[in-house]
Amino acid sequence: MEQELQIEGLEGEANAAETAAVTAAEAAEVIVQRFTMAVEYPVAFTSRMFDHGNTTLVDLIGRHEPEKRHRLFVVLDGGVAAARPELVQQLSSYVAFYGDRLELLAVDPVPGGEAIKNQAGAVEGLLQRMLDLAVDRHSYVVAIGGGAVLDLVGYAAAICHRGVRMLRVPTTVLAQNDSGVGVKNGANAFGVKNFVGTFAPPFAVLNDSDFIATLQRRDKIAGMAEAVKVALIRDGAFFNWLEANAPALARFEGGVMRHMIRRCAELHLQHIASGGDPFERGSARPLDYGHWSAHKLEGLSHHDLRHGEAVAIGMAMDARYAVLAGILPAPEGERICGLLEGLGFSLWHDSLDMLAVDGRPAVIDGLREFQEHLGGELTITLIEAIGRGFEVHSINNGHMLAALDWLRDRASGGGAMEDGARRNEVSAL
Repeated sequence: MEQELQIEGLEGEANAAETAAVTAAEAAEVIVQRFTMAVEYPVAFTSRMFDHGNTTLVDLIGRHEPEKRHRLFVVLDGGVAAARPELVQQLSSYVAFYGDRLELLAVDPVPGGEAIKNQAGAVEGLLQRMLDLAVDRHSYVVAIGGGAVLDLVGYAAAICHRGVRMLRVPTTVLAQNDSGVGVKNGANAFGVKNFVGTFAPPFAVLNDSDFIATLQRRDKIAGMAEAVKVALIRDGAFFNWLEANAPALARFEGGVMRHMIRRCAELHLQHIASGGDPFERGSARPLDYGHWSAHKLEGLSHHDLRHGEAVAIGMAMDARYAVLAGILPAPEGERICGLLEGLGFSLWHDSLDMLAVDGRPAVIDGLREFQEHLGGELTITLIEAIGRGFEVHSINNGHMLAALDWLRDRASGGGAMEDGARRNEVSAL
């Protein structure tokens, strides 16, 4: 805060001139205010959350004000509603059973998937609905759905009344083990993924394992990419566990799926709490390992690629790049690709062959877009050993193109290339 210096009791032209000579810098006073705000939110793991005997939901909502009757506005992913047509009735019955503690304002279905984040007017529609229902800062918005629905509803809740209490109920592997337990939300705008959004910790997160059973096989697999990612950058022992249990995970066996989701969520939460930058003020985003190309590939494929599928490709490409750059031992790079393939991922998509106007692979533009999204210098997380990530600030164009060629050759059954056909094209991006 700057304050203008006031000098009283001076008379005459000399005094006026003397006053004018006081510079703005000399006259300024700055008050620096610092405060610390504790952030806490529970992430619960349960099953059959709407059974009357399961008090997880009602206890989470009323944990600070147990004697109060709490108002709920529920937003339901249309894909979840279609997969579980009985869900709305179960939800209504649950709220009625706990009618002395809960009040259901409405259950509104919305389209699921990335389309909801691209939909013009989706945020405004939710805000209008909250206004009509008199949702206030003591009410709760409960979002039940996949990561895209949680992102969009979370953004609307964060800007309504400068922040309405948000309870997330993630229904996909990807949301339960990654995006649904974090502090980010947002929507796509102007053709840019997550161009608008806020950092807003949820009031609580409730993971119900029963929702995983309703997913398509492809979506179950896609969510495992984030488990591989967080294991690679933070926990080599978890990576070893994923390798050992890959066959069971590929069969979606309940016990290993629940352990994978819980451990992945725990590692994400640990990073958010202890990584030193929970709201991403800096240029480093280690939790986005493999994501610079994944975000680009999602757009290039017109979202034919699921987010997790794109991340798997991005991790494989960055792992091969690290091998070519002499950062990661080749056997560990092979372990990474082998695990991803063992879980059911394809490490190639035809959008990788799309070209930009300058004739280069269009996916490479993802580096520039990633830097622009974060601001500051380019900061990319790579793997120097399984379980240990580190940051680089430049990428060798030749090595990255060679990594792309290697993935193409691997997908065609040709095996690993020597160095890649383009490795001599060396330039820093």
